[in-house]
Amino acid sequence: MRDSTATGPVPAQIAGRLMAWYDRHARALPWRVPPGVAQRPDPYRVWLSEVMLQQTTVAAVKGYFHAFTARWPTVQALAAAADDDVMAAWAGLGYYARARNLLKCAREVAARGGFPDTRAELQRLPGIGPYTAAAIAAIAFDRPEAVLDGNVERVMARLFAVETPLPAAKPALTELAAALTPLQRPGDHAQAVMDLGATICTPRSPACGICPVMAFCAARASGIAATLPRKTPKPAKPLRRGIVHVARRHDGALLLERRPARGLLGGMLGWPGSAWEETPRPAPPLEADWHTLEAEVRHTFTHFHLRLQVQVARVPPAAQPERGGFIARQEFDPQGLPTVMRKVWSLAGPALVD
Repeated sequence: MRDSTATGPVPAQIAGRLMAWYDRHARALPWRVPPGVAQRPDPYRVWLSEVMLQQTTVAAVKGYFHAFTARWPTVQALAAAADDDVMAAWAGLGYYARARNLLKCAREVAARGGFPDTRAELQRLPGIGPYTAAAIAAIAFDRPEAVLDGNVERVMARLFAVETPLPAAKPALTELAAALTPLQRPGDHAQAVMDLGATICTPRSPACGICPVMAFCAARASGIAATLPRKTPKPAKPLRRGIVHVARRHDGALLLERRPARGLLGGMLGWPGSAWEETPRPAPPLEADWHTLEAEVRHTFTHFHLRLQVQVARVPPAAQPERGGFIARQEFDPQGLPTVMRKVWSLAGPALVD
């Protein structure tokens, strides 16, 4: 590994070449102000995009970002939104704790009259961690903060041939990113490194021949660029199982329940069911002639794989569930459900058609 405290002209040369490349090749993104435009980025749009992009791709986020900003164009508008509306609009993006924190943060920012402009103050807001705070401070307020997402980690690891596996290498990579961050246009610099990682210094088959900083890349010189960054192997994800119940009244109404505010899918509507564990115990929400479907739902969360047995039943109009409540068929929108619950409906819906 090259000395992470390197000083002198090299960091400035790297930053300069990155900026010149970015000025010509910056990605056009709906939350971004293009380089050369005399307009400050909107902190609300920067914050919203960064929260949406956590554990999610740019391609997946664009549509959600357009929908959110069309419906709630300011942080004040989002702060005034109903919880259910925001959770339904978030459905499909996953990691639903982010949506709950999104509302908490919006309301706190609206109450204080706007976003703070330093990393330390931003990090005190709900749902804003070190990376997101640094990104907002740099991009929205031009603070010289080191912004370290997966793309930046990869660029730093290759530029300086850091062979220590992640996550142990993260402090060293942060130090390297900070050493390259210029005082002039630090927000554009942060986005330039992100774009380089997303479009040229890609995880597989990096396009080293057209990289604007290839002359400085220690990993390319050593022939190991494609092997970096190294990562400590992750343990295998455990498998959990569950039983989910989909009940349809004769008038078409469907039985749903709201999940507890805390935990996976917190606050979201879903089908009643058992706990998700190694050996689930049936927990039907009402007495009925439950029929088990042959197919099962498979879904993967961050820390475990899930398999759900789906049971369906038609119930009379007078049915009284112990949990949840019936929603009229015309008011039911499966797009408002989290992804795993939409998968359940894809199996159960056809089985309940008259």
